[in-house]
Amino acid sequence: MSQYYKPHRNTLWNYGGPNWRLSRSKIALFLECPQCFYIDNKLGTARPAGFPFNINSAVDALLKKEFDGYRASGTKHPIHDEYGIDAIPFAHAEMDTWRENFKGVEIRHKPTGFVIAGAVDDLWVNPAGEIIVVDYKATSKDAKIDSLDEGWHDGYKRQMEIYQWLLRERGFKVSSTGYFVYANALKDRDGFHGKLDFEVTLIPYTGKTDWVEETVLKLKECLDSKELPVAATTCDYCTYRGAVEVSLGRMSHPEHSAAPAPLKNVKPQTFTRASVKKDETEPTGQLF
Repeated sequence: MSQYYKPHRNTLWNYGGPNWRLSRSKIALFLECPQCFYIDNKLGTARPAGFPFNINSAVDALLKKEFDGYRASGTKHPIHDEYGIDAIPFAHAEMDTWRENFKGVEIRHKPTGFVIAGAVDDLWVNPAGEIIVVDYKATSKDAKIDSLDEGWHDGYKRQMEIYQWLLRERGFKVSSTGYFVYANALKDRDGFHGKLDFEVTLIPYTGKTDWVEETVLKLKECLDSKELPVAATTCDYCTYRGAVEVSLGRMSHPEHSAAPAPLKNVKPQTFTRASVKKDETEPTGQLF
């Protein structure tokens, strides 16, 4: 087993344990596949995680340092003037906590009793006192990035909407318009020369948070059930588990290998998956 993958966590961190809390990424997992979400949070067996994107993390860290300089001086970043944004980086005593993984902007959700949290990349504030949610992204594409119109961008948008919802639950006045600071590594240079040049663009997005409350309630219904929910038909992890079950069945009963019995489906939950779809992933084969 890989030293990086520990499939069975301490039960203190499972749903019902004192250390469990609902993160932004867990909400995303529920939307992607209720079955994987249940196996992870209720049963304590997580999906294998991918290796971290260290260059993306470096871009994220440097952008935070850069904007922190303007936060300290209470002045606009040049990108604000470039795009005509009347805002400055938001200064708050909890800013470092809100940006820290496993901490983040945290609330106690009264209808469910859940502690719900999400770590933001940045927050700005406009003259009306509205908080603006900002998310950093990094990639490398040939075309200029000035829109989020691919199917897999839906996950980015929901991510921002959860942050907006959390901040409103904390009592802040939050702008419905947030921004993605997108750093695109350019490949049209004459060589590497020990550095990457980035084109940085600012992409606005108007979030709608009305789905979050309903999703959290459905999520609790899922966790409180004793039945395994139906897997999302688009979930590659569940498809793989099913395919392995068929292959092992053939191995155990070679006389039936020509016509293996179909997989038994689990009983459906009381909630439906009509509004649940998998976040498509960004196409592979890129630098980041």
